[in-house]
Amino acid sequence: MPRISVGDCHLHYERAGGGYPVVFITGLSGHADYWRQQVPAFAKSFDVITFDHRGVGQSDHSRISYTVDRLAADVIGLLDALGVARAHIVGHSTGGAIAQILGIEHPQRLASLVICASWPKADAYFRRLFALRKEILQKLGPASYVQANSLFLYPPHYIAENNEKLRQVEAQHLATFSLPEIGMSRIDAILAFDRTAELGRIRTPTLVVAAQDDAVTPAYFSEQLARTIPGAEAKFLAQGGHSFPHTMAREFNHAVLPFLAAHTPAEARRTA
Repeated sequence: MPRISVGDCHLHYERAGGGYPVVFITGLSGHADYWRQQVPAFAKSFDVITFDHRGVGQSDHSRISYTVDRLAADVIGLLDALGVARAHIVGHSTGGAIAQILGIEHPQRLASLVICASWPKADAYFRRLFALRKEILQKLGPASYVQANSLFLYPPHYIAENNEKLRQVEAQHLATFSLPEIGMSRIDAILAFDRTAELGRIRTPTLVVAAQDDAVTPAYFSEQLARTIPGAEAKFLAQGGHSFPHTMAREFNHAVLPFLAAHTPAEARRTA
């Protein structure tokens, strides 16, 4: 599978389709395959780029002190290495935090931002939840951590109906799981993330997407993002849990595809 240098590490990436580029950025799990229900639909119209975060999967498992800023710099490094001048950015959860940084610091590289199931900064609820997830990883180990993640990410009915499929995905992720200290450092990174004071600087067209029953990043976080980012549009799904790009894939795709099409530069639309 392709890997590319972004300076001090190599990232595994995948590319599909053709047209104007769209970079999908996964949440804390960091795996490119998170977007398996988006890639076929979006690749019909766009050049779809997905990747494993640094510290995850088939990318280098760098033993550093992780920050969301470092992960955002990796995205710019990936764009540079692939020769992509501008792109749409679709970020889920931690990927949405990365997208916020890109919107603040690198607007010239962006055609649009889609921020899904994300948050502006940790509050007491968020800190309790991720302290527990970190403790599971530290005390019970990667296998328990990966299995517990499914309970956090998906609604009960979805787990009941897709149990074997989820077990297969869990086994795949566990097979390439990095050292626990890397996972814990990544949790520390998202707990420290806070760009609320700068969100008003974002001028890139932005769509905020959330599910009302998300128990990881509750919908009130997305409401705050939509209020704070100038001109942001918002789409709230009635259900779907944190991983609504999986559980409500059709609804998610139908919300995001027209937004990307509307904000694709005119010259790119003419040559498509």
